[in-house]
Amino acid sequence: MRTRSDMRGRGGALPSPNAFLCGHCSRTVPGEAPGTQHRNHCPHCLWSLHVDLRTGDRRSGCHGRMEPVGVAVRYDGDWALLHRCQSCGLIRMNRIAGDDNPLALLSLAVRPLSKPPFPMDQLPRLIPGTEEVRP
Repeated sequence: MRTRSDMRGRGGALPSPNAFLCGHCSRTVPGEAPGTQHRNHCPHCLWSLHVDLRTGDRRSGCHGRMEPVGVAVRYDGDWALLHRCQSCGLIRMNRIAGDDNPLALLSLAVRPLSKPPFPMDQLPRLIPGTEEVRP
């Protein structure tokens, strides 16, 4: 298990006072996040921990790992991550941060298109009024 002393960079300085190690990818996560007051997930792999009952209170006793399972668009147009706790099953929406990995966010956003709930070759038959194009 890595400790806070493992996170020290050259010269022995911690990246920030609230920095932590990601429980999924083991990378150092800065305590502050651009665009949000509460750092609640790793900007590298987007995983989180179930530590809040309410946003930022750190009062949950679960402490399960939370997998990023989707992306949603909030009422104000900002993107948010959907996390599912692997211990208790809770699903929670968390705003993205300015330093989140854009490739990881896009991969998560297009994931449903890679696994449609119907066979793609049957799509013309499923939509009335469309005809199959034959070469």
